[in-house]
Amino acid sequence: MSASQIYVIGAAGQVGSAMMATSDGRAVIPLTSADIDITDLTSTRSALANLSAGDVVINTAAHTAVDAAESDRAAAYAVNADGPANLAAVTSTSGARLVHLSTDYVFAHPVLGDDGAPRPFEPDDVDGVPETVYGASKLAGERAAQAADPATVVVRTAWVFTGGRQDADFVATMCRLEAERPQIRVVDDQTGSPTYAPDLARALWDLVDQLNEPALRGGAVVHATNAGSATWWDVARAVFDNLGAQQERVQPCTTAEFPRPAPRPSYSVLSAKSWVGAGLAPLRDWRAALGEAMTARSGDGNSLG
Repeated sequence: MSASQIYVIGAAGQVGSAMMATSDGRAVIPLTSADIDITDLTSTRSALANLSAGDVVINTAAHTAVDAAESDRAAAYAVNADGPANLAAVTSTSGARLVHLSTDYVFAHPVLGDDGAPRPFEPDDVDGVPETVYGASKLAGERAAQAADPATVVVRTAWVFTGGRQDADFVATMCRLEAERPQIRVVDDQTGSPTYAPDLARALWDLVDQLNEPALRGGAVVHATNAGSATWWDVARAVFDNLGAQQERVQPCTTAEFPRPAPRPSYSVLSAKSWVGAGLAPLRDWRAALGEAMTARSGDGNSLG
């Protein structure tokens, strides 16, 4: 699909910034919270007043404070549920397409494979109410967007990192702690899909280019993460290894030892079958992506490379 204009909502955020850095000459209009309030339909319509058929809106904006959402349900639902609904209301009347970024937190519990062990989630494995306000609000946003505009494409991702010196994601935090502490303890009973923001951004651009293909033309839910799976302990040890530090300095612990207001999924690996099935190129292994992030960090600090 050759879009006339592409609007990136949340352009100052982690994924939005990566989208802008990898846009490769596309006609992109970045919109931050200073330009659009997606929780307000009037503001949304005003900011997208020039939207027309052939345009694409990519929503990377979200209320991602998982723990804070537990005590401020209204704020989470305003951004994560009302926001996508408002964007979809505008795209549905203009003939533009909406690509909405969602999360692994929408799943309520692991799905067991034939061997009795958890298997990677497929898009239609959503069953029940997510344990967290964040997850429930994101699932509500998916459904509201596709109800308002059935052509909406929902892209679920997970464990997004950039690792830059100015970032606060898990990889960046591990880099900081390696320099500050002789030893750290990291949870080893949560398994997910680490995803490098620039890789996700490039994958989203690939999707935008193919929105008119049969698998995506009428709307879809797909999963996009770097390949492979890991626990947070695995990721932390890989960070230390990339830094030339002893991996033994990273000690495993359990989730129960570090309770949080919002429960974390014990298993939230996302399957790539839906992504590949839509004719899109699979993302590389997370370890290779982490290596690039660490190289960028050790260079000029620009981890979007």
